[in-house]
Amino acid sequence: MSTLSVLVLLLGYHTSTSSTMASTPTSAYRSGLEPGSPSASAGGASSGTSTGKRASSSAHAHPARTVNGDTVATQWGPVQVSLKVKGRQITEVSVPVYPSGSSTDSQINGYALPVLVRETLDQQSAQIDMVSGATVTSTGYVQSLQSALDRAGL
Repeated sequence: MSTLSVLVLLLGYHTSTSSTMASTPTSAYRSGLEPGSPSASAGGASSGTSTGKRASSSAHAHPARTVNGDTVATQWGPVQVSLKVKGRQITEVSVPVYPSGSSTDSQINGYALPVLVRETLDQQSAQIDMVSGATVTSTGYVQSLQSALDRAGL
């Protein structure tokens, strides 16, 4: 009986970061910048070394566009990835739909989705590692990501 009591207490325990982590998955990430960082709110960091007319003309040649992936049904709930693409580069990733039916879903996705998003921005492809402990969400994420990449022609 005491083992059962300890188990119930452990499963019900929430760390002090649980509430802040649960809101993170719906946030968008830009080129590796965390939401709310000064560079992220100022429009992101500049990448590349071009300057002058060439840089400004290339910005107009490839306007940013949003591409949504398929909504993938998983055993814990649907997952959908949305990308902002400029030219042939993924500049921002968001996950507007993800399993959130329970506190366990929120806790798992609170740490898994930011990792998946960062991996996507780093790799610029769907060739990313799964997150241990979030295999179902990771699989749905990668499937939705691949469909978004296909739609974007990447």
